[in-house]
Amino acid sequence: MADFTSTVHQNEFLPDGGTDVHAIVSVTCSGAGTVAPMSSTAGEAGEIIIVDVSGSMDVQGVQAAAYAASAALDQIVDGVWFAIVAGNHEAALCYPDGTTAAMVRMSPQTRLEAKRSLQRLVPGGGTAMGRWLLAAGQLFGSVPTLTKRHAILLTDGANQHETPQELNWALEQVRGRYQADCRGLGAAWQVAEVRRIAEALMGTVELIRTWEGLPQDFARLMQQSMGRGVPEAQLRVWAPQGAEVLFVKQVSPSLEDLSGRRTEVNALTGGYATGAWGDETRDFHVAVRLAPKAVGQEQLAARVQLVVGDEVRTQGLAKARWSADSLLTAQISPEVAHYTGQTELASAIQDGLRAKAIGDDATATSRLGRAVQLARETGDEAATSRLARVVDIEDAATGRVRLRRNVDRLDEMELDTASTKTTRVRHQ
Repeated sequence: MADFTSTVHQNEFLPDGGTDVHAIVSVTCSGAGTVAPMSSTAGEAGEIIIVDVSGSMDVQGVQAAAYAASAALDQIVDGVWFAIVAGNHEAALCYPDGTTAAMVRMSPQTRLEAKRSLQRLVPGGGTAMGRWLLAAGQLFGSVPTLTKRHAILLTDGANQHETPQELNWALEQVRGRYQADCRGLGAAWQVAEVRRIAEALMGTVELIRTWEGLPQDFARLMQQSMGRGVPEAQLRVWAPQGAEVLFVKQVSPSLEDLSGRRTEVNALTGGYATGAWGDETRDFHVAVRLAPKAVGQEQLAARVQLVVGDEVRTQGLAKARWSADSLLTAQISPEVAHYTGQTELASAIQDGLRAKAIGDDATATSRLGRAVQLARETGDEAATSRLARVVDIEDAATGRVRLRRNVDRLDEMELDTASTKTTRVRHQ
């Protein structure tokens, strides 16, 4: 059985009249094991690979996508349920063959058959990702015993053959039903569009610059999925009567606002889906607003639990103590400060790139300059390096930059997609 531990980082001292409590809760999972390949008390796992076969992929692109999907198939454990969807302006079942949309178990024979089916794919048509997502949801529904559902989605273009409203509707139909890691190939897809899909499905979004990196990425994603032996877990946040939970965010290894996923456990407790877990550490930022109390009083501000099934596996407590000592109340937890900066950094990058895209150079310069400054302050050297390909950095400490001309579109997209990746706090 997997072991979960948690640590709370905060400054619990509030000034007279203070109301807001911020805490970083680090949760570590060890001994997660691998997915359950056959029926068991823990349920079973399902994997779906969704490949773009629209006309823009062309023959070479579809062949490369098939090769990448084959690399992912090699990582799926025998006994796991799986299927392959070929997507363009429609969603077709590439494997298994047949008229019934149903998944099959992985075996040496089905793996070989699936690889052969990939070789028959041909490019053509447009792009309607909502239909791909609905097809995957239908396939996952064909196996009632599944407790872990994961998909990999590849696209190279914008969602041009369905309306934004149709995509929104599709996302609402599949939200929370499975996880999906999304990959965009080349420079023609829309980062914000694919990020929205990944966020709704508790997954990641990344840029793949060229075909050469695709098989390795697909294999790595499937290896990670096979290593998530805890199929699903929920973060539960209790706050006292009269308190307001301002937000619950995952802040490491990537930024993800969980607030919209809240489901009511009881009158004082909200549950937030976190998806499947492997051997890893995730950090969560919890903010709670309390009614102020008199100096010298204390209060439990939040109880944060990680729950698997109905079993509490670990918990951390966020506290509040009102004090008149400014030396105590003025301190900011290094962890809270770091992740607050990382969250602002992501917003500054995305705001700056949006402004740059519409020709608002003043706002773009200001926001990307602020991003450079925040990257320096939080020690995010990777973000600084990516920013330096989009702006000329004159003074990182003050955020003075100049927009670069003739910037490679792929450099901008990489900066955008990586903006939600965070670095962990560096302790001196």
